[in-house]
Amino acid sequence: MFEIGDSDFLLDGRPFRILSGALHYFRVHPDSWADRIEKARLMGLNTIETYVPWNAHSPRPGTFDTSGMLDLERFLREVAAAGLYAIVRPGPYICAEWDNGGLPAWLFREPGLGVRRYEPRFMAAVQEYLNDVLRIVEPLQVSAGGPVLLVQVENEYGAFGDDPTYLKAVAEIIRSAGITVPLVTVDQPVDAMLAAGGLDGVLRTGSFGSRVAERLETLRRHQPTGPLMCMEFWDGWFDHWGGPHHTTSVAEAAAELDALLAAGASVNIYMLHGGTNFGLTSGANDKGVYRPTITSYDYDAPLDEAGHPTLKYHAFREVISRYATVPDDVPASGAAAPETSAALGSPLRLLADPWGTWSEHAELPTLDELDARLVLFRTEVPAEGPVLLSIGEVRDRAYVFLNSAPVGVLDRERHDRALMLPHGGHLEILVEDQGRVNYGQRIGEPKGLIGPVQLDGVELTEWSACVIDLDAVPALWDSVGPVAPGVGPTAWRASFEVETPVDHFLSTVAWGKGFAWVNGFNLGRYWRRGPQQTLYVPGPLLRPGRNELVVLELDVMADPVAHFVAGPLLGPLEL
Repeated sequence: MFEIGDSDFLLDGRPFRILSGALHYFRVHPDSWADRIEKARLMGLNTIETYVPWNAHSPRPGTFDTSGMLDLERFLREVAAAGLYAIVRPGPYICAEWDNGGLPAWLFREPGLGVRRYEPRFMAAVQEYLNDVLRIVEPLQVSAGGPVLLVQVENEYGAFGDDPTYLKAVAEIIRSAGITVPLVTVDQPVDAMLAAGGLDGVLRTGSFGSRVAERLETLRRHQPTGPLMCMEFWDGWFDHWGGPHHTTSVAEAAAELDALLAAGASVNIYMLHGGTNFGLTSGANDKGVYRPTITSYDYDAPLDEAGHPTLKYHAFREVISRYATVPDDVPASGAAAPETSAALGSPLRLLADPWGTWSEHAELPTLDELDARLVLFRTEVPAEGPVLLSIGEVRDRAYVFLNSAPVGVLDRERHDRALMLPHGGHLEILVEDQGRVNYGQRIGEPKGLIGPVQLDGVELTEWSACVIDLDAVPALWDSVGPVAPGVGPTAWRASFEVETPVDHFLSTVAWGKGFAWVNGFNLGRYWRRGPQQTLYVPGPLLRPGRNELVVLELDVMADPVAHFVAGPLLGPLEL
């Protein structure tokens, strides 16, 4: 039995300190879970924490996918097999630098639906989702012989809202699903946030990475009894495209962890292993300027993106050894990845032969209305001389072509909303969703060309739209014939040989902006802006012998060659 005592967690009646590390199953290839979990154990941890991303499990209403990287039950059973415990944080909102903070985009298509508050339509969807998740978690609670010690209610709610009815309803849904282990909330240790984000009868925990004594004092004011816990001990940080690669001092991070443990607190190290925002799963921030998050979620964590121990790993391990028994075994350092190259060929140009199904619209639809992340729009510009193309707001990036020739790029981050067209003709605009905001009030906003699209102040109507199904790009060559390289977005492919399926790193230094797939798996976005200049290729994706790489370049590729390099390049920044 796991309980909350007067000053400690109690496991079977005895004081128990949680030494946890954050490891998101949905950011790590499932065949690598056991490796990362074992390295957590060898660092001295006794618990693994994970979020649960609603939008990944339920990309469509009424669905709940638990295949592959979404197999939460398998993940929790692997945690248990290693002799560790687990903390599950199902949201429904998770932040996590994850697209839309984990909330499904389809929620927002219903006019007036309010999220993260007590709104009947939202609560009905939340109940369906949580029931699906907790159906997995309920039999894996520690009281039933499983690993799960704690379940979290919402996530840093005090930074967003103040609706205790909503928080109580979420807690009641969790309890009604058979969850009997203690529930917790988490907020930054600010009085207003802890007050708005907490619930009576639910343990409050904090999220911070510095000034430990001050943070714990604030937390104790709002949690007079029970154990103190830092649910997110921030040991690094995430990166945005166009920003620096963030790192933190190993010595300072270790000193803060030492102070936390010396105070008797429990901890969840965020992150133990960050992993990767594969596919189109990375989020964004917007506090006046839109900043999309990169593909790597390395986070400067103790285990790097490929799961290799870092200096921070060994420093944290030494700190933990002062307060708990640490196994004698030490994980080996990671080996360099194989280096090889392969020429990209068989180009397919989007503008020459668009890949997708066309639909006709009197008014320009949003990407959400088309259920798409990348869409090519077409219309005719009835003008002889120069005209001003203006758009209410671009969300998030628009590549503009006139008669198949590039005219310019409109970027949300720069607040671009207009450009001159030299004359009339065949107008094409490729619109890209670069990741939904995951924190703050702009969660859930629609994507696309928002507001009127005008020529010299007159709204353009009668549009054709072609949805680019990114999942289908690796199979394009089965139905579309190669063309000569030319202007505009182009898909390329190459084959490369592998002797042993081990981790690789794909260099994107000489490429512009786009996506890459290996053996049909979407590795994520790349962009020459940096700081990230490689894509991580998990070894389990590869097979001995021939493997296939597909690249969709949206901009300009300086060198149509794929170079696999020895390790990650997470900086420097190209200004």
